[in-house]
Amino acid sequence: MKFLIDANLSFKVAILLKSKGFNVIHTDDLPNKERTSDNEIRNVSIQQERIIITKDSDFLDSHLVNGVPKKLLYISTGNIINKNLITLFENHFKVIVQLFDLYDLLELNIDGIIIHEK
Repeated sequence: MKFLIDANLSFKVAILLKSKGFNVIHTDDLPNKERTSDNEIRNVSIQQERIIITKDSDFLDSHLVNGVPKKLLYISTGNIINKNLITLFENHFKVIVQLFDLYDLLELNIDGIIIHEK
């Protein structure tokens, strides 16, 4: 399973997921770094079959309307310090990975995982 983390999330999330053995890139790894457009991010996700992880509701809208990106982890925690965000990922990511075998859209908030069915 491969992931692409949007610029609105800390690079520390990418480091954490890489340390757990996942194939992860952050927008900072792309040529335009944090200036990478949403369309470029969508294209990379399609070409490399990556699940986008983002706080950007534009990706949620495009997933719901156009099915792009194909799979999405939408982070709806609001403003949260990186330490708490990392803790959320540590506590829930194993289950999130398992759920992506069944679902295309998952949401992570401060209370846990929300499954969005088609």
